[in-house]
Amino acid sequence: MSRELTRTEKATIRRLVSKWCANYDRDCGCLPLDCECYMFGKCWTGAYCRYFREAVLPLDPALEVALLAEGPRPDFKACPVCGRAVAPDGRQTYCSAACAKAAHRRQQREYMRKKRG
Repeated sequence: MSRELTRTEKATIRRLVSKWCANYDRDCGCLPLDCECYMFGKCWTGAYCRYFREAVLPLDPALEVALLAEGPRPDFKACPVCGRAVAPDGRQTYCSAACAKAAHRRQQREYMRKKRG
């Protein structure tokens, strides 16, 4: 069953195609089809360009899970440090260990500022 794409999913698809798709050219559009890339006008989940699905979509794992999963879209939350999507699996708050470390450093800085002041 297909569903309508959200505004952020559409924007992410456009960004991925224009930056990473080897078949896309700004002047010509989609080189194999010799027309504008139909991924730009995509409004519903379902059929995707094969090259996009196999080569470009894995570059954004959160979008890949959201688009290729059956059923309703899982509720991803945003990482408070960088804004990338974090899968809803228990208590995980940050998308990576680097973001967790950066957040911990920021919290410690704030704590020490309060303590000194």
